[in-house]
This record gives sequence, structure tokens and C-alpha cells, in this order.
Amino acid sequence: MTITDAIVARHSVRSYTSQPIEASKIETLQAAVADCNRLSGLNIKLVTNEPKAFSTRLAHYGKFSGVTNYFAMIGDKKMKQLDETIGYYGERLVLHAQRLGLNTCWVGLTYGKVPEALGLAKGEKLRCVIALGYGATQGVQHKSKTLEQVSKMATGQAMPLWFERGVEAALLAPTAVNQQKFRFTLHNENMVEATAGLGFFSHVDLGIVKYHFEQAAGTENFTWL
Repeated sequence: MTITDAIVARHSVRSYTSQPIEASKIETLQAAVADCNRLSGLNIKLVTNEPKAFSTRLAHYGKFSGVTNYFAMIGDKKMKQLDETIGYYGERLVLHAQRLGLNTCWVGLTYGKVPEALGLAKGEKLRCVIALGYGATQGVQHKSKTLEQVSKMATGQAMPLWFERGVEAALLAPTAVNQQKFRFTLHNENMVEATAGLGFFSHVDLGIVKYHFEQAAGTENFTWL
């Protein structure tokens, strides 16, 4: 499965089967987490066989079931652009998991914090988690905004194909309550500005959609403003 295939196939899944994740896949995911932490300065942790976080009233309210594995998205409270960094590298892990045949779901609020599983250091913050495992279903695609609603050409030029592909991939990304509060603006020929709207997790969402955009547009075609 290519990264493009993973972007198309990925849907948020809230119910999981009891099938354990194979040791070989856990090892691959741990290596991916280590790579993300090295590149980002985050302290993401892969938590496995831990049912407490999704056994709370909040988790039931969020309609989660069978979740015993998750990525804990942890970073230093003082990190500049912490939310965007968490979104970017968390989605990198989401698509990696999708390519391994696993399912995921970003979870902002409807879970319980399990201190012994997280091992937070002083000054660290758990911003959100990502449920992980074998889904009871593959999820469904939700209603999406149009390309025109989330993108703009600042110079009046025709929209390049790479930019169109990037925005289309961003529209397939998960965002809080599926609100898609983001906008991509093309300045000059290859300068792209990505902005977040208002919302509690809007900058996490911005990191997520920027990762999708990069994978489809090709980083050789543009520079972020």
C-alpha cells in the first residue's frame, strides 16, 4: 500500500476487535515512534494492552469499544507550535499504521489518563491520543467541504495540479468533529500558506492536514510560508 492509498483508505474507527497486534508490527510501530520523536522533539509513546484509558464514562460517551492500544501524543508544554507538531507527526504514524493493515482514530477528549502507562516527565503534556488496532469495520468516509472552500489562489493564476492534489489529500484528513477549519493559499508560483480556523484542536488539525498535503503535492514542488 502506497502513502496515497493509505490516505484514501484511512477512516476513523471507534470499535476494535480483540485481535492482538502482532509483535512484528509492534516493533515496526515502535521504530516509527522513535523516528518521529527524533525528528520532532516530542515524546510520543506507543501504549499496548492497556484497557483503562478507554474504559471510562468519557470513552463510552465517545462510542469507543475494544480499545487497548494507542499512541500517547506527548510533548513539552513550552514547545513552540506543540499542537501543530503533534498533528503532523501523529498523522505520520496514523498513515504508517494504515499501511500495516491497522485502524486508528484521533481522540481529543473522550479518554481517561492512565499515569502509570504514560510516565509523564515534569513539564510534559499529554495533548491527545490515537486509538489503534484492528477495527470491527474499516470506517466510513464523512461529508467533506469542497476544494474551493478550503483553498485560494492569491495571485489569480491557474491552480497547479500539485496544489490541487495536495488540497484534495488534505480534505481526506481527519479533523476535530470533521469541521475542516483550515485553508491553503498559494502565493506566487510555489509558496503555500496553511492557516487554521478557530477551534480547540484546530492547530492539531493543521499539522494533520499539512502532512497530507505534503504527501500528495510533493515537497519538491513548494515551500511553506
